[in-house]
Parts: sequence; C-alpha cells; structure tokens
Amino acid sequence: MQYTIRNLPARLDKLIRKRAKEEGKSLNTVVLEALMEAFGLRGSVSARRDLSKLAGSWVEDVAVDEALRAQRCIDDEMWR
Repeated sequence: MQYTIRNLPARLDKLIRKRAKEEGKSLNTVVLEALMEAFGLRGSVSARRDLSKLAGSWVEDVAVDEALRAQRCIDDEMWR
C-alpha cells in the first residue's frame, strides 16, 4: 500500500531526515517504523526482501577457506 503525505511540517521533515541519516536507513523505513510504533505495532514490521541482514556478516573460517582452496585447484590430467 502506498500513501502520499502532503504539507509535512519542515521541522518534522528535518527530524525524519536526521534520524534516517544517523541510523543509516531510508526515509521510508524511518517513517514506517515511527508509524508502527505510534499505533502499537512495533514488533510486527513486515519481513524485508533483501539481504541487508547478511551484508557484512561473513566470518572467517579456516575449514571453509581450505575447502574453497581445494575446489580451485585444476587437475591438469583431466584437461588433456
């Protein structure tokens, strides 16, 4: 569902933009979170359809690195 909100007070716009910048979120996300909280729906934000929760979450693992290294080896005998 989409809404268009007109005549947003400049002070409110400034606060929304400030929060979005501080939290690294989009204006849309900040407004949605504020509305959900205002109506007592804080814990029921719909699931996202992106990978933002995974971004930057890679953990170095020696076993994985070794397995990948083994897969990258070329067997010259197979290519003859």
